[in-house]
Amino acid sequence: MKPQIIFMPHANIQYSQLAPEKRLWVMKNCYEKLFDLIDGGDYKIGFEASGITIDEMAKQAPEVLAKLRKLVGEGKIEPVASPYIHFMLANIPYEVCVDSLIHSRDVWEKHTGFRPKVGWNPECGWAGYIPDAYKEAGFDSLVMDADSFLLSFDEIRKATGLEYDVAGHSNKNHLFKIEEYIKDKPEFLKFITNPSVAPNGLKMIFRSDCMANLLLWYLMGATEGLREEPINMDEINTMLTNWKQRIAESGSFIMPYAEDAEYIGSSAYFYVKQFNQARFFEPEPKAVDRFKEILDTAKANGYEFVLPSQVIENSENIIENSKIECIENGVAWHGGTAKAWANTEYSRIMDPVCISILNGIKAVAKKLGEDLGNLDIELNNAMKALASAWVSDSRWPPAPTSPGRFNVRESLDDMYKANDCIAKAMENGGIAEKRGLYSPSLMKTQIKAIDDKLMSLEYFGE
Repeated sequence: MKPQIIFMPHANIQYSQLAPEKRLWVMKNCYEKLFDLIDGGDYKIGFEASGITIDEMAKQAPEVLAKLRKLVGEGKIEPVASPYIHFMLANIPYEVCVDSLIHSRDVWEKHTGFRPKVGWNPECGWAGYIPDAYKEAGFDSLVMDADSFLLSFDEIRKATGLEYDVAGHSNKNHLFKIEEYIKDKPEFLKFITNPSVAPNGLKMIFRSDCMANLLLWYLMGATEGLREEPINMDEINTMLTNWKQRIAESGSFIMPYAEDAEYIGSSAYFYVKQFNQARFFEPEPKAVDRFKEILDTAKANGYEFVLPSQVIENSENIIENSKIECIENGVAWHGGTAKAWANTEYSRIMDPVCISILNGIKAVAKKLGEDLGNLDIELNNAMKALASAWVSDSRWPPAPTSPGRFNVRESLDDMYKANDCIAKAMENGGIAEKRGLYSPSLMKTQIKAIDDKLMSLEYFGE
């Protein structure tokens, strides 16, 4: 059997520093060009997008959505779903996670006719309840981060010297040390080249920066700051050749690109993340050509393009994997941590208010005899607005960089909206005077207080 290969660009229209007025440009210059590329060649890919990204595509660029729908119908793209709102699940209450995951699957089905069964965990932020949340939301499988998984082995952490710190952004450019250690060890390689199954029955496939980081730097045509010349195609070819041999020894597939779709056509967040430069979403038309070169090189190396669910269906060896229970609570992809996202100034100011609003929704729902899975229209609107207020990229990155002012502004506006919806629910339910449950008027002053604080800050790139 040919070695199999999965490519899965993922799309997030709520990206930090992606100004609202430029979101259509990203749809046209990144997502559409990717769809045209897949349509014009003998390729198959997974495509992940948050539910709100699909909804916004339907509103702002229906012609782009139509191309996606066509490719889904032809079996050339498999939809992969994440929460409706791009937030860090490890930092969000469980019930909000499940509600947003179900909402996202609904939106995908509404716009494409396909209800995703493969899930993506934004930023791969980890907490032990993540598999249960996806299982409860109806997913069959989840794309996982191999690097944080492999660093749960004391042997690998000791050999690489890699450690986690909530103050650290990431160890992205040092994760090659994992590959160097495991390259001749099938007992570790097997987790990257085979599907796994979690103790709760959720199936898993793993992506790794050991491959994705090399491809990203090639797409950007940039150096890593440690060399004079950019990554070249010979290096990509060598990487694919090496992993082809490892697949033969340990499994059936690799997943070399589960990274931002926005890098296919734009610089996205690259220069902020790598060089602390205030350069956001600049045109990178050559990145589309380079992505095609990567796909063609994979084909030339004898790889068979497969969809994420196919690699599970085709596998003769699905590994029982209880080791995921040893992944450190609070880690994330790129060798970074979900807790770093929770420790920015923006998170520390906004998150307690979001929790207070959630507690209000719960209290009012209980008084009205409702449960969180079946809320009336106003409380449901409050829950959706609250989830939007928790969007991850209004909280990232930490100093000396920052989110965009508009990212934070949108979260604050969502808090006001959620609070107003709770007030309406209380009025409609005849309990407006029962302010011991929740006080919308007082909470409005709380939101205003953090609004004044956050809007008085200086933001990166202004």
